[in-house]
Amino acid sequence: MSREFPIGLTPPDWLVRNLRPQQAAPLNWAALARAALAMSLPLAVGLAAGQPAYGALASMGALSGVIGDTADAYRMRILNIAVPQLFGAVGVTVGSLVYGQGWFTVAAVTGIALISGMISTIGAVSSVSGLLLLLNSVIGAGLPLPGAWWLTPVLMTGGGLLVLLLALLAWPLRSGVPERAAVAAAYRTVADLLAVSDGDDGEAYDRARHTVTQSLNQAYDLILARRASYRGRSRDLTRMLAQLNAITPVVEAAPAVRLARLAGKPLPPEVPAAVLHIADAVETGYTGPIGLDLPEPGNETGRAVDHALRHVAEVATTPASPLPHSRLRSSGRDPQAIDDRLGRPAALGIRTARAARNVVLSANSWRYGIRLALCIGIAQALVSLVPVPRSYWVALTITFVLKPDFGSVFSRALLRALGTVAGLVVAATVLTVVPRGWWDVPVMTVLAPLVPALTPRGYGFQTAAITPVILLLSDVLNHQGTALLLPRLIDSLMGCAIALVAGYLLWPESWRTRVGDRLADAVADTAAYVEMAFRADAEPAARARLRRRLYRDLSVVRTEFQRALTEPPPTGRRAAAWWPLVVAVERIVDATTAARVRVRHGAPPPDRAEVDQVTLQLRELAEGVRRSETLIAVRTDLTGPPDSVLEPLRQEVAAARAIASPH
Repeated sequence: MSREFPIGLTPPDWLVRNLRPQQAAPLNWAALARAALAMSLPLAVGLAAGQPAYGALASMGALSGVIGDTADAYRMRILNIAVPQLFGAVGVTVGSLVYGQGWFTVAAVTGIALISGMISTIGAVSSVSGLLLLLNSVIGAGLPLPGAWWLTPVLMTGGGLLVLLLALLAWPLRSGVPERAAVAAAYRTVADLLAVSDGDDGEAYDRARHTVTQSLNQAYDLILARRASYRGRSRDLTRMLAQLNAITPVVEAAPAVRLARLAGKPLPPEVPAAVLHIADAVETGYTGPIGLDLPEPGNETGRAVDHALRHVAEVATTPASPLPHSRLRSSGRDPQAIDDRLGRPAALGIRTARAARNVVLSANSWRYGIRLALCIGIAQALVSLVPVPRSYWVALTITFVLKPDFGSVFSRALLRALGTVAGLVVAATVLTVVPRGWWDVPVMTVLAPLVPALTPRGYGFQTAAITPVILLLSDVLNHQGTALLLPRLIDSLMGCAIALVAGYLLWPESWRTRVGDRLADAVADTAAYVEMAFRADAEPAARARLRRRLYRDLSVVRTEFQRALTEPPPTGRRAAAWWPLVVAVERIVDATTAARVRVRHGAPPPDRAEVDQVTLQLRELAEGVRRSETLIAVRTDLTGPPDSVLEPLRQEVAAARAIASPH
């Protein structure tokens, strides 16, 4: 007989979602090796020189470099590691200069928190830079540091740059390899999508399509970021962009393939195999003829896939020369802008000026900056009034927890507390059993790789990995042993409490779901996409860009939905109500793309009145979703010729509007 939990003992769904480990890619053994070497080597050098405290400071800097060592492309690693290190150096310098200055210290750290919060809203690199600026200023303001005022920033920055140096050692031998691997990975996800379309259920197809969107986004971001560092035109990058653009017609054909499968016309297995074959050629950089064993297509969907695959094979194996690209563009065979019409990023100085202007003028950046400054100010004032051992940990905890761009504040506070407890268990064992001195080096060699290994599993796992590392380095600086453990726990819990109250509960927008607003925007964009898809004068490249942006926006909605599900009621419950509509909107985009593919390959185009009817229904749905956080009643009267190419699209729109109607 099966056993079930009593209702009262069943954990709530939001708690289960918070504690469940995230799915992660296979271990990056190179990153693990870098972490072990970069964090243990400074300790060994410091011990050999008779200055273990200096080695500990350099290892602290290496820890921040390890946390930021997440990029695949080498140029992105420079930005992700070096730029935050510079901000960290400024932070620890300012913090050390105001150390022990009473309320002046409180004011200085609070001001840095405001600046940190505002610049964190610019982007990923600036977010990490703002985080390290505040973290190091808190350390400098709360901990007596050895040596002259300039020595600590030099040591910590040197530790971070050691991680960067180790990461760049293979650059001369592997230049361009991460970008090619990202493009090939995108191709393989497309092959998986076509295979799912051939015979699995709708949920599996939706997951595979979402994976394709994420993979394409990652590949485009990687290549465009690298291209931003070039003054002129790079043939290799142009070729990789051409390869990404060329796979777009295959992605567009996938919804039509699925509809054909549901109609009893499955896709031959040779098609996904051909995509995998091309992916191997992309990853190895192969140029030359590539044979495709494709069957003769029997309908417009088959013709669309066959035409797209043969074009992909030609583009993927074309040498990096501008002549074939120009020829393809002039022949009209590359509607996805093989000559890189995504737009070159502006110069670095222009982008910096724009970012600074946006930060100063943005209400969101001010709101987050004030929110973070309020929490840090409360923490600093509290530890100034109440004697708290190692009080800087309170502000450190707030800094890590109160990062909305890193996920739910509530979830991070909960996982921070649980991860700290788990990390303290490991730290207690290390500080009790292992003698201080040269034994710290092999212990750090074992503990350091756990940071990059566990970080992809979730914030709680990352905290559990970082906590014993920080405590070991703190013990090298202060020689307090296990006396560090209880203050660390108390300070972490205090920081979590301040972040929850002053940074979460007092700000309604932080605990109200934003899924509805973003979904309404996505529905309105879907209406624009339907209108453009069947407009005769629409530019193919503009149509492709709109579709790609729409899928990217829907991916953001999915991410926001997953974040909201980790919130306690009522936020998580409200978010869950939107999920069927999120899936329905994705299927509307798929049905639109499938209809467009069929028209392009021989199906009769729809009348303008049919298209206008669908777009009107979608705009009404978008307005209804935007007006309320609860789903409201809308009409579901979509009619048209049953043999029209838009019939599957009308069915999906009617289903979405039915979902939005109360039962």
